Amino acid sequence: MNLMLVLTAAKVYWVLTTEEPELPGPDSPQAYHDRKSKWLEDNEMAKYYIIGSISNVLQQQHIGMAATSDIMMNIKEMFGEQYLTARLLAIRGPISTKIVEGTPVRDHMLKMMGYLNELDILGAIVDVETQIDIVLSSLCGSFKEFVMTYHMNKMTMILTELMNQLQTAEDL
Repeated sequence: MNLMLVLTAAKVYWVLTTEEPELPGPDSPQAYHDRKSKWLEDNEMAKYYIIGSISNVLQQQHIGMAATSDIMMNIKEMFGEQYLTARLLAIRGPISTKIVEGTPVRDHMLKMMGYLNELDILGAIVDVETQIDIVLSSLCGSFKEFVMTYHMNKMTMILTELMNQLQTAEDL
């Protein structure tokens, strides 16, 4: 299974894209302490997912690193050209994927969201509007009216909202 999907499913992906919060002072609200604790806990879990998915040699080189983002950065530097290839392949995924008539739209959306998460992990910046455009362009003819309505009404939503709307349209 794709590591980025595992980190997303485990709800620890966010530590790769978020710097470690500053150590809160003794007078800081509890929310700051909770956020710091949550980041440390999720970072540790993400670290072990990453360490468990790489070779023994790479494990030894990265086990002492504290932040998962540092591990990922180091791996990217070590395998720069392979990283570029991975990024190009990741870009190809959502652009070339088209839903097959009769496939549940939820399955298609989860696949597209996985591709877009992978692009995010690899450092590609794809704004929400572009993500929605990519997904809408991947739909088959049975969603033609939905796409037209979306654009005519200049709707805006996030991917999960789009998935819910598409499921409703599919049911109709």
